[in-house]
Amino acid sequence: MTGNDVLKNLAEYNVWANWRVLKSFDRVEGELPEYSQLMFSHLLNAQAIWIARITGTKSPVTVLQVHSLEELHKLHEQTSPKLVELYSNADEAELNRTIEYTNTQGKAYSTKVRDILTHAINHATYHRGQVARGLRLAGHEPVNSDYVTYVRIQYGQDMEL
Repeated sequence: MTGNDVLKNLAEYNVWANWRVLKSFDRVEGELPEYSQLMFSHLLNAQAIWIARITGTKSPVTVLQVHSLEELHKLHEQTSPKLVELYSNADEAELNRTIEYTNTQGKAYSTKVRDILTHAINHATYHRGQVARGLRLAGHEPVNSDYVTYVRIQYGQDMEL
């Protein structure tokens, strides 16, 4: 497996893990725990912002914008598979292309596409952990979104929950 294959695999995992979190949100009766909703909104907002930077478009969201459950589903559908697409369609020149951007605090940076895409996946994993903690503190059982669970399901060694 090449480095690009690993990144594409992690992007595919990200789609699956985000989908699992959304399915767990669907099962919550009543309002979503505020912190979990904020952190998952932020996770998807960040994906949209990074995609906009890479593609040279305007982000449709702000970094801490909170979304309804329906909006979270739509934003996931727009952003998570797009990260896979960006990995899948990128050659070495694209992955090594440097993006110039200004962060949400107004500071200018330049970062390679490869590093941005890797960060987007790592960032999402970090915040899914926060979402899980928020769900647990609110009395809900969080879903397992670990990479190894994804792999086990892919190889038919575990049933999808």
